[in-house]
Amino acid sequence: VQLQASGGGLVQPGGSLRLSCAASGRTYAMGWFRQAPGKERELVAVISWTGSTTVYADSVKGRFTVSRDNAKNTVYLQMNSLKPEDTAVYYCAADQSRLFTTRLHEYDYWGQGTLVTVSS
Repeated sequence: VQLQASGGGLVQPGGSLRLSCAASGRTYAMGWFRQAPGKERELVAVISWTGSTTVYADSVKGRFTVSRDNAKNTVYLQMNSLKPEDTAVYYCAADQSRLFTTRLHEYDYWGQGTLVTVSS
C-alpha cells in the first residue's frame, strides 16, 4: 500500500488547511502524526475503519477534525485555528491488520509527509 499526502503549505496563525491522504489500496486504521524539528513524531488524530472512533492529541482537540472516505481509501485532516506550534511535517499512516490503533509503531504504512508552516 502506498500513501500519498497533500494539502500542506504556509498559513497565517488562525488560518485553516485541509490535508488529504489517499491510499492505493484498502486500509483499516488510519491517522495523522506530525514531527516538528528536533522533536519526536507524535500522534495528531487517528480514526477507526468505520469512522465511529476518533482520538485526538490534547493540543489539537476542538481545532482539528479527522475523517475518512472508504470508497476513496482517503483520510482527511481539517485543521482550523492554526497556531505557530502546529508547524511540523505531517504524516499520514495506515494499517491493514487493525481496525483502530493509537500506537505509532503499529502502523505499517506511512506517507511521505507534507509540511505545514504556521507563520505570519
